[in-house]
Amino acid sequence: MIGVILFAIGIGVSIALHELGHLAAAKAFRMKVTEYFVGMGPKIFSFRRGETEYGLRALPVGGYCRITGMTSLDEVDPVDAPRAMNRKPVWQRVVVLCAGSATHFMLAFVILLTMAVTMGLPNISGRAVVAEASACVPPDQDLETFEYAECTPGQDPAPARDAGVLPGDEIVAVNGEATGNYTEVQAALVEQRGDSATITVLRDGSEQDLTIPIVPVQRVMVNPETGEAEKVETNALGVSFPNYLHFSAAQALPGTLTFTGEMFVHTWERLLELPSRVPAVIDAILGAERDPNTPVSMVGASIIGGDAVAGGYWELFLFLLATLNLFIGVFNLLPLLPLDGGHVAVNLYEKVRDTIRGWRGKAKGAPVDYTKLLPITYAAVFIGGAFMLLTLTADIVNPIRLR
Repeated sequence: MIGVILFAIGIGVSIALHELGHLAAAKAFRMKVTEYFVGMGPKIFSFRRGETEYGLRALPVGGYCRITGMTSLDEVDPVDAPRAMNRKPVWQRVVVLCAGSATHFMLAFVILLTMAVTMGLPNISGRAVVAEASACVPPDQDLETFEYAECTPGQDPAPARDAGVLPGDEIVAVNGEATGNYTEVQAALVEQRGDSATITVLRDGSEQDLTIPIVPVQRVMVNPETGEAEKVETNALGVSFPNYLHFSAAQALPGTLTFTGEMFVHTWERLLELPSRVPAVIDAILGAERDPNTPVSMVGASIIGGDAVAGGYWELFLFLLATLNLFIGVFNLLPLLPLDGGHVAVNLYEKVRDTIRGWRGKAKGAPVDYTKLLPITYAAVFIGGAFMLLTLTADIVNPIRLR
């Protein structure tokens, strides 16, 4: 429960900061902001500072920042017209609309940077950075228990260590063929024949070639076609690759920047996969085993965060929080109303349209009629609401749990 509560608080803070981003940007451009609320539904409490009412509402399903003249449908008092959002330059409107997502991105980056200088960042790209060069290579692995047979240091081979591989080395090629991650390194070794192989390691910014003897072993691997574990003969290096990459103080900032870029790519890929994951969510509601790759609601994310804290996996807790912020930030910029990205799209359309009209010697066009966009908006709200209800139901009846 402590973990669930902590994660829920983290989500609440993210929502509050999202709306604070809109608020700060709007006030910086002297737009009139009348309300700033976290939550929806009945008002719990509020207070007024200047022209803005700040408060908390009962339903923890978002928040809002009410800016005068945000769309052409808003009625604006003539006194407030100079400060209405729709009277400001387009670039200022776009900055205000994007400020909410920007706060999610900044919060995610701060969390990831904190992880980089303390507990490390998840090795999501599978970089073949050596965590340890083993003193020996266990000769066999049990198919049922996955346990390794005992090895005797000094008698059994330790190919990587004996060849001079050090912790922190990154394997970037096998026999001159570039490898992007440890999966490709392992695949190259499976196909290796002969008494030795040449691996290229990146050490202190420079590449070195090391000759490593080939040691055939039996290992348990999952067959990608059947999904079942089976024994295969491969060639062992005698190294382990880390689940988390650790950085020095000098490496933390550039390492986090690179990692955040990778996270944006992964987030976009997961976003594109959402429609294809819906059948698996429905199956989970009907009683099938929950696929851990299915999308989750805020409730499901909080349950996973709670399990992480209960198991002492604080690095997973923080990573989930960073991932959630990146996802919300990217999702919110999709060019669909009522998302911020939809309003950005309308403003950019007006700017491009008026620019073209100016080239043709014509006056600016009228503001986009939002009433004509209402059918699309209603459709987006309906689909989004149905998806949220679907994932929420799955997270209640068949949540993803950390075992």
